[in-house]
Amino acid sequence: MLSVERFEKILEQLDQHKVIKVSELSKTLGVTEKTIRVDLEALEKRGLLKRIHGGAVLPDKEGRIFPIQERQASRSNVKQSIAAAAIKLVRPGETILMDGGSTTQALARQLGEFPVSVLTNDIKIAHELLTKEKVQLLVLGGTRIGTSSSLYGAKASDFIQRVRVNRLFFGTTGVSLQHGLTVLNGIHADWKRQVMNCADHITLLVDSSKFDKVALIQFATLDDIDVVITDAGISPEIKNELQSRNIDVVIVGK
Repeated sequence: MLSVERFEKILEQLDQHKVIKVSELSKTLGVTEKTIRVDLEALEKRGLLKRIHGGAVLPDKEGRIFPIQERQASRSNVKQSIAAAAIKLVRPGETILMDGGSTTQALARQLGEFPVSVLTNDIKIAHELLTKEKVQLLVLGGTRIGTSSSLYGAKASDFIQRVRVNRLFFGTTGVSLQHGLTVLNGIHADWKRQVMNCADHITLLVDSSKFDKVALIQFATLDDIDVVITDAGISPEIKNELQSRNIDVVIVGK
């Protein structure tokens, strides 16, 4: 098993149980306890966990990535404001692709006032759009990972490679000037790379808590983005750096 695959499984266990033990991870992953301790040290350096005697726990609450459900449920007012700014970019009759996430779900909730076609692989987003008559909905099928509401599979990937959309709206786990856009799972990373390749305009919806965070796997650089919509918590230094790269930065809640 490659180290990145072990990292994914270690973080999955941490997300589920909040506390993980070296001895149990060693048995589950089929590697030595020494290897697990090295893995935990590497993940701690990324700020993804905090080592304790015999294992690891969640890092300090301020800005932490886990638990994922807790993070997705937070800052709902900010996410609604970001979604309200995002909808202003959409033109009637366009085809947009919406990747899974709590902020894109907030955007889906606000659609419906004008005709638009929406592609998504996320069942929560699909549910938001189900009864909206002016939205032409196409759901990309597949299998979900864990408790995620997003679906992944070969047919969805094949379709994405043959389609072109006007706009992509998506989120990320971490945004870093040095490391770009990062997520925690290799399948998620592969999917995001694919959807970014099929869009004319790429818009990142991200609240300011995601900046200066680095998850596990990079799937894009900042130069791949056309627009970033975020809140007033973004630092002036990051804002200026994004704009210097010809990225439009839209700030809500000023």
